[in-house]
Amino acid sequence: MVQAIDLPRNETGIASVLGVLKQRFGEKFQTGQAIREQHGHTTTWIRTQAPDAVVYPQNSDEVAEVVKVCAEHKVPVIGFGTGTSLEGHVNAPAGGICVDLTDMNEIVAVHAEDLDCVVQPGVTREQLNTYLRDQGLFFPIDPGANASLGGMTATRASGTNAVRYGTMKDNVLALEVVTPKGDVIRTASRAKKSSAGYDLTRLMVGSEGTLGLITEITLKLQGIPEAMSSARVSFDTVDAACQAVMMTIQYGIPVARIELLDALTVKAVNAYSKLTLPEAPLLLLEFHGSEAGVAEQAELFGGIAEEFGGTGFEWTSSAEERNKLWQARHDAYWASVALRPGAKGISTDVCVPISRLSECVNAAQERLDELGFIAPIVGHVGDGNFHTLPLIDMDNPDEVAKADEFVGWLNDLAISMGGTCTGEHGIGQGKRPYLVKELGGAVDMMAAIKTAIDPDNIMNPGKIIPAD
Repeated sequence: MVQAIDLPRNETGIASVLGVLKQRFGEKFQTGQAIREQHGHTTTWIRTQAPDAVVYPQNSDEVAEVVKVCAEHKVPVIGFGTGTSLEGHVNAPAGGICVDLTDMNEIVAVHAEDLDCVVQPGVTREQLNTYLRDQGLFFPIDPGANASLGGMTATRASGTNAVRYGTMKDNVLALEVVTPKGDVIRTASRAKKSSAGYDLTRLMVGSEGTLGLITEITLKLQGIPEAMSSARVSFDTVDAACQAVMMTIQYGIPVARIELLDALTVKAVNAYSKLTLPEAPLLLLEFHGSEAGVAEQAELFGGIAEEFGGTGFEWTSSAEERNKLWQARHDAYWASVALRPGAKGISTDVCVPISRLSECVNAAQERLDELGFIAPIVGHVGDGNFHTLPLIDMDNPDEVAKADEFVGWLNDLAISMGGTCTGEHGIGQGKRPYLVKELGGAVDMMAAIKTAIDPDNIMNPGKIIPAD
């Protein structure tokens, strides 16, 4: 099992910073144990490492002030959004100050004519889309959880719509960032393209708080399509479903979402969401476009599904039916955990080239069966990304050891297929051992960039860069 390694603590510096920030921020600065543990929590099996205090800034200037104080005393700074990350990103292995950005939740500006908006990092994706609805616009990146846009940017999140709209790296135009020195910088303008110097926006997107704290985000928006339709179809095997996905992508059908649920996940979703889906491998799809366009896309996909033995193909443009189906998909995690009450769900996150998807999913399913795990599988399979969820009794050392072995085996398998150990969850603490395997010497360049920008290693230490 990945260990959350404790790093050396700067006790003198931490004590000084606690005193300064308490005096400056008053009630917006908290040191209670429950609050600290909440902000050091992790939603996976990595143990909690709580910060020494949590501060709730209200604007960029206050974030900069916190960072300047911490920089002066060489004390770690850890950003926090909604706490939905899965790889120990918010842990504080060297202690330090957690900067909770949830109060910075203002939608600063919407430029409807330019299809962009400016938001603070604490704004959640659901909050933004509710605000935009009346203007005929939406933000398409949907990781499932109602995550903060700051956290989604920091981890380069994606989700169900990535097959059509890309990931956060494709939808962030510019950032305001507080550097490790406490300076406030902007990485770009609102222009849709630029050749002005290094692409600092892309450097910060996915940096997981290790290079600075994001305090404002300029995002691309999309017009709400004239028509949307959803479809579902069942298959005899996961392999047949994956083959249908591969053919759909290769034919260039512009699906907005294409999600795989294996038979066990469908069983769990039926019980949890009170549905009556056939308990067999299932593809859920969504099409965006004109009325004629979405009908044509559904018809084309229906033909492909039939070729691979798909049955029960249905599609609907009813908003109520679509929302019901996709809400069930988003509830798949909780539905799956309910299959084994008291167990911990360990979510994997590999992504492979679409031509290797079927092979990788089949191998994972066979290995899970060999190990005797209850382990539902879901995937954003349009871009080759899928998740297994072994349900583990954390009090059973044998199960924990087997799960640890499986996670490592699957990461290695995906990398050997030209894929990645993380399609969307990020590296954090949990995936650090696999980063060098995947990228080799490129990790040395990452470490050099980290050292140049943050020489005292105060920004979210112990994340991404492998330990020496």
